[in-house]
Amino acid sequence: MAEKVGLRTRAAPPWRCLDPMVNFPQSTVRPFFCCLLLAAFPLQWNMPVACAAEPALTLAEARALALRTHPRITASDLRAQAARAGVRVAESANFPTLAANFTATGSSEQVNTRIGAAGSLSVSQVFDHAAIGLNATHLLTDFGRTASQIEVARQKSHAEDSFVRTYERQVELQVTAAYFATLQAQSVLSVARQTVTTRTLALQQVSALASNQLKSELDVSFARVNVEEARLLVARAESELESGFTELSLHLGERTPRHYALAEEPLPGELSEPAETFVAQALRERPRLVRLRAEAAAAAAQARADRAVNYPTVSALGSVGLMPVRDRRLEDRYAAGGIVVNLPLFNGGHDTAKLRESELKAQAAEALVRDEENNIIRDVRLALLKVQHTRARLELTANLLAHARTSHDLAAARYKLGASSITELSQAQLNLTSAEINEASAKYDYLLQRAVLDFHRGAH
Repeated sequence: MAEKVGLRTRAAPPWRCLDPMVNFPQSTVRPFFCCLLLAAFPLQWNMPVACAAEPALTLAEARALALRTHPRITASDLRAQAARAGVRVAESANFPTLAANFTATGSSEQVNTRIGAAGSLSVSQVFDHAAIGLNATHLLTDFGRTASQIEVARQKSHAEDSFVRTYERQVELQVTAAYFATLQAQSVLSVARQTVTTRTLALQQVSALASNQLKSELDVSFARVNVEEARLLVARAESELESGFTELSLHLGERTPRHYALAEEPLPGELSEPAETFVAQALRERPRLVRLRAEAAAAAAQARADRAVNYPTVSALGSVGLMPVRDRRLEDRYAAGGIVVNLPLFNGGHDTAKLRESELKAQAAEALVRDEENNIIRDVRLALLKVQHTRARLELTANLLAHARTSHDLAAARYKLGASSITELSQAQLNLTSAEINEASAKYDYLLQRAVLDFHRGAH
């Protein structure tokens, strides 16, 4: 059994739990028994117990949870692992290949038929036999084509890793925006509820004065309109708060909306670095630009690999084995080796066209890098201007709120004295509510713009 205290609960005094079962005299036995219970269980009354309220959540926890559960990040991480496996596939060309073979042949008559084939090792005569052996092939050189293919795979792997970082930064920004939007909706809802309370009190006062013929029914009507406007503001703020929790929950992997006790974030200080510092950092660390540069490097490596197709390849071949079933004129074991040089001569212009295609793709990738650099410079400078604007708005909204409160207090005093109309008081109430909402929103706008600036400059 527990008593509810605000949003927390604490254990009820021991005698409350025993009241339904034990009937002690109120004057003597019950106080004595209660003292014994308090002495035996002092922590049951003094120690507060957490209730099943909204779970607490900080911005750092929200970001970490989203990075662990977001399916887009999981998919990009799997693609990055596949790309790293592709590097190993490309590197395997530098190692020899080894294959085991079993061959059995027969002929209708024993004839000394000489056979040979360029590019492979074979038995020099056809006899009835069965043989088992090992064949090895090793690429000696292809004049850089394999090395270029390995570089292509490595750069593609770097690009996929940058994809992961890009998605992580995007998810972090989305979570941050939803987090601050929810906090802002909470602040606006608090202002709206306080406005309803204040205007309801004003309506009661005006109604009392009107019942005593000190104010007109027109004043009462205006006061009622003000109350209804405040209630409409509450309804809109509640809807925005629910939307904020819905979006935040989805980013955190919850398919049903869930409410959290969000922690406030401290305001960061003013930025003292020049814009060139942020631009240089963005051009160096922005994940999307890193990815495009890796893709451009991969395209250039692919062009080098396609150019090397026109060069010869040199491979070493070897074969060893046994012939348990053979003609008596043959040895029971064999071993042979050789060198194969493959020189491409003509294939209908395929290699030339492939090289041209690769070179054009490399040029296009370089152009995309330059375009992205221009976009990043623009985004960083615009984000910095918005940060500076929202920082100045913090001071302006604070001054506006102070003046609006003073104006409201003066208008309320003048109205009570009969020196002004209800219209002047209503306007003062509207100005105060608007100033409170702007003041509540300015902080979260500034925090969000700082997060946007960090995203554009590639900060973690």
